[in-house]
Amino acid sequence: QVQVVESGGGLVQPGGSLRIACAASTFPRNSYHVGWFRQAPGKEREGVACLSSTPSITVYADSVKGRFTISTDNAKNTVYLQLNSLKPEDTAIYYCAAVFGRIGRCVLGPVYNYWGQGTQVTVSS
Repeated sequence: QVQVVESGGGLVQPGGSLRIACAASTFPRNSYHVGWFRQAPGKEREGVACLSSTPSITVYADSVKGRFTISTDNAKNTVYLQLNSLKPEDTAIYYCAAVFGRIGRCVLGPVYNYWGQGTQVTVSS
């Protein structure tokens, strides 16, 4: 059973930065996609960013493009999401999700089958 665990959420002021992490119990080398999603109170879950292992491709939602960066440390089976220039509307629970055995461009859609429990990010002064 693959386990996915997020960490690193917290409270940050507008304009600030935060890095959240997604650790998986296993990552098959060169054949996985990992996505970050978020859900704010009263809103639907939305895709934020995703990363493909082969080829190495990253995809971002327009709302975070230029502010968020997704990256991976394969040695640690960990995917990071760097959140910069944070806005109050970025406040949400952030979820990490993974799917294995995939190559090509990742998508911010319902294709992931391993999900974490989420980490809260709150942007407020």
